[in-house]
Amino acid sequence: MSEHRKRWAWLKWPTRAAGLVLVLLLGPFAVLAFGGLDLDTHWSAASRASTGQAPDPAAMPEPLILVYGARAYNWRGAFGIHTWIATKRRNASRYRVYQVIGWNLYRGRSVVSVSHGPPDFLWYNARPDLLLERRGPGVDALIDRIETAVAAYPYPREYRVWPGPNSNTFTAFVARQVPELGLDLPPTAIGKDYLTDGRILDRMPSGTGWQVSLRGLLGLGLAWEEGIELNVLGLAAGLDVNDLALRLPGIGRIALAHWR
Repeated sequence: MSEHRKRWAWLKWPTRAAGLVLVLLLGPFAVLAFGGLDLDTHWSAASRASTGQAPDPAAMPEPLILVYGARAYNWRGAFGIHTWIATKRRNASRYRVYQVIGWNLYRGRSVVSVSHGPPDFLWYNARPDLLLERRGPGVDALIDRIETAVAAYPYPREYRVWPGPNSNTFTAFVARQVPELGLDLPPTAIGKDYLTDGRILDRMPSGTGWQVSLRGLLGLGLAWEEGIELNVLGLAAGLDVNDLALRLPGIGRIALAHWR
């Protein structure tokens, strides 16, 4: 091969990689343009009121685990969501909410927030989606393990919006410690692929498969719940064979059944 051809062959890979990133960015750009994000309200004026989605704990004695996700504040919502976990033990009169909040660092506190209150709150005007619900027998034992996992989260004094560790890194970490939850985090949960303690191989958050990931920047996962998913610079795309859905960066999951 001539030197000229060698040079062009070497340049093909960066060009293809840049092209792939641009394609993956189409989803976030579409959400930014057409997704109805609230780009005007200042965070101090945005609502975090309950949306009334969660069952009234006083009217439901059985134990309950809920996981929610809502678009991140302002333009960040075009790329990803913020996720949190809520639990209610048997006969408890209120929920306990677990999440990571980055600005706690500015107050000299742990980013891991544990509080009581409604679990279905708006995240700065963004309405949350229910990602998982577990109730009934055996759930109290799962709550015990969730609390153990929350206490063991390895980044209580560290936070990065991208590529992690962030709120989705936290939720994914807890899910990996309690794989019986079967939590299928959407591709918009940027940070879920940031594996803790420098690992490059770990369970997928659902516990139904495995993934390789380089600090949340480049990786590949294969699992029964999530399907196959490629992560490039935190932008995840793939195919969920179990639920027959596309997994797209920025957009999330699109059920192919609707196209039949």
